[in-house]
Amino acid sequence: MLTKTFTIQNPSGIHARPARLFVEKATSFPCEVNVVKGSKKINGKSIMGLMTLGAAKGDQITLEISGEQVEEAMEELGKLLESVHE
Repeated sequence: MLTKTFTIQNPSGIHARPARLFVEKATSFPCEVNVVKGSKKINGKSIMGLMTLGAAKGDQITLEISGEQVEEAMEELGKLLESVHE
């Protein structure tokens, strides 16, 4: 398993559009993606789960990725979390 912590940079946090983009990218990889914020751990391939985290700008999010293509998945998903685009 590969684990890395990222800081949300989007001024609006993880709202509907960034959550959709994240889930679309996560489902493109043949690995398991978990997203952790505080004591909450959700499936990173679930848009509803991601939205329930209530992640805002500046929040720390940890990705736990296991299976195939973990390095590629971590790089691509991390870029989305640290993106400042709305």
